[in-house]
Amino acid sequence: MNLNFNKKDIIHFIGIGGIGMSGIALILKQMGYEVQGSDISKKNKNIDRLKKNKIKVFDCHKASNIKQSKIIVISSAIKKENPELIQANKLKNILIIKRADMLAHIISLKKNIVVSGSHGKTTITSLVSTILKDAHYKPTIVNGGIINSMNSNANLGNGDWSVIEADESDGSFLKFNNTHAIVSNIDFEHMDYYKNFNNLKNQFKIFLEKTPLFGKNIICLDDKNLRKIKAKIKNQNFITYGFRKEANFIPHNIKFKDMKIIFDLKINLKKQTIIKNITLNLIGKHNVLNATASIIAALNIGIPISKIKKSLKNFSGVQRRMTKILDYKQRLIFDDYAHHPTEIASVLSACKSNFMKKRIISVFQPHRYSRVISLYNEFSKCFALSDLVILCPIYAAGEKSMIFDLNKFAKNISVKSDVPIVVIKDENNLEIFLKKNLIKNDIVISMGAGNISSWIRNISKNIFDAKIWN
Repeated sequence: MNLNFNKKDIIHFIGIGGIGMSGIALILKQMGYEVQGSDISKKNKNIDRLKKNKIKVFDCHKASNIKQSKIIVISSAIKKENPELIQANKLKNILIIKRADMLAHIISLKKNIVVSGSHGKTTITSLVSTILKDAHYKPTIVNGGIINSMNSNANLGNGDWSVIEADESDGSFLKFNNTHAIVSNIDFEHMDYYKNFNNLKNQFKIFLEKTPLFGKNIICLDDKNLRKIKAKIKNQNFITYGFRKEANFIPHNIKFKDMKIIFDLKINLKKQTIIKNITLNLIGKHNVLNATASIIAALNIGIPISKIKKSLKNFSGVQRRMTKILDYKQRLIFDDYAHHPTEIASVLSACKSNFMKKRIISVFQPHRYSRVISLYNEFSKCFALSDLVILCPIYAAGEKSMIFDLNKFAKNISVKSDVPIVVIKDENNLEIFLKKNLIKNDIVISMGAGNISSWIRNISKNIFDAKIWN
């Protein structure tokens, strides 16, 4: 594909409101291309950002939307029955290209740091991007979450580097030619695509093998799957991190204080050194590891540790990663994207470390029937650090609705996590429960990848406006 076509020709995104699609659309707009798209979500923050950047967004999918378009960009979520895709397939003068292929073309002329892994990749991408940006590297950034300091998940930079979050869910992370790669972990996920765990692990092996000899693979050695993959790869161009003593970078002396982390970092390379007093504006041991990965990437391309430490200290976070949305009358409500048992357990552990004497209430909206069914037992056990769980109906995320016993699932969580549980039926039901039952010093963590974020934000606003508590 040659992107040097007439810039007045139209690039049309089907499903432009998604976080990945909207990011690429914004970058192409910044490059000077004529961009438009369609999405059945009539309003969300991604669409708002697109419209502010003068990108036209149709609020439905129909064949007439793509007239005069030269390129159609689709994601793996777009079905064959989509009327715009059907129309595009009929026309000979339209190129249909997948989202990951378009992104690969955009970054092909830059050196890059490609971040993947089952959990933590959005935070790592955000940290690396922030460090490079603060160091005036002017990176191109495509992330899976909104970086608060940018109020965006994407930016076209005129520097030599790009920082890219690579999605493993549909195998599209293999589209990129890595200069350096970061992999945080490999977990049992996306079996609807991979069918079995070995297929997923093999794809990560291929991903790491793509990194050239002069590049670096930065991996977390705490993950047993990554340890096994590392041993099988001929080019040992690895830098490792984690809490294991054989890792190259080992965080220690970790302290939690005032929603921040302070830690030291042992470095075991040609000689042993220690970086002291790294302050991170996040919570949780999992974020200590995420920060360590970002430090390694930044050091590897030559950014001084003094600049790295300053960026980490001032990092203002990523939207939907323990985002505080209500602090009222000694009650806190947070919004988080956690939707996998490993992520939920990490978030709750982080909260326990920071709010030891407070009641922690998990509001959980399961995401996809297939995920809940394949990880049924793991979900049942991951809420052990909660003092109360509020379980919402499953968000299907495009899957066909099916018969699922939510009350039986709730009972299983209650027994295996040893925690009281309440089942609610909708947003209004949740609001009534929280208004009636929240007491002083309660910490509420809303978790899920569906519309639970909009629920909890609406509810928090209503609670604040009503001023119902003493």
